[in-house]
Amino acid sequence: MRSTLTALALMALIPLTGCSLMTEKSPQLGQNAYVLEKEVKTVVKADYLLYLPDNYEKSHEKWPLILFLHGAGERGSDINMVKKHGVPKIVEGKKDFPFVVVSPQCPTDTWWNNDTILALLDDITAHYKIDRDRIYLTGLSMGGFATWSLAIQEPHKFAAIAPICGGGQPLLTSRIKHLPTWVFHGAKDSTVPIKSSEDMVNALKANGGDVKFTVYPDADHDSWTATYDNPELYKWFLEHKRQ
Repeated sequence: MRSTLTALALMALIPLTGCSLMTEKSPQLGQNAYVLEKEVKTVVKADYLLYLPDNYEKSHEKWPLILFLHGAGERGSDINMVKKHGVPKIVEGKKDFPFVVVSPQCPTDTWWNNDTILALLDDITAHYKIDRDRIYLTGLSMGGFATWSLAIQEPHKFAAIAPICGGGQPLLTSRIKHLPTWVFHGAKDSTVPIKSSEDMVNALKANGGDVKFTVYPDADHDSWTATYDNPELYKWFLEHKRQ
């Protein structure tokens, strides 16, 4: 019995050893340049709120869409938390808001993941009557940072963006110099200093960008309530189509 088991064990090891030898790379001593090209598949999951206007079904036209990204305080697994601020709060119980609105929720103790947001956006645009030339991006605080980041990663996906009390990488703003941008921040913000927005706005202007900057002189971190309550923001969105 022992000899039989030993033979089987050796037979099992032979293909594994051969496989290992086949995949081993030939060593090139010293420092050399290489290129890795490999397909990586991932599974993404997102809880989200979706608002459709009351006359969505009656209209044969495609609709403009607002993608809203909340702040750190609304992370978790209770989707109702997303209604606490911003566009989801505005449209709750409202039937005539002239946009489709998608508002994902970021899980607890994580940061916004661009790949997840984009997968959700692609799914919504594929299954609903969405005008792909009128997709608008906005977010507050953590969502303001994500607004800058997502727009820089996908500079030709959106018609206009409105980051609120956020920030980002000024050196990359040349990628969005064509993109209409309206930035909002409180002058007395003790959570995200106004310099975070100032640096992005100044860099965007230096690159010839199309940017507006609204500063609330007496506001601390909450610069979003006044922003989202202002109908001028939504009029401004509708003035722009994707370039």
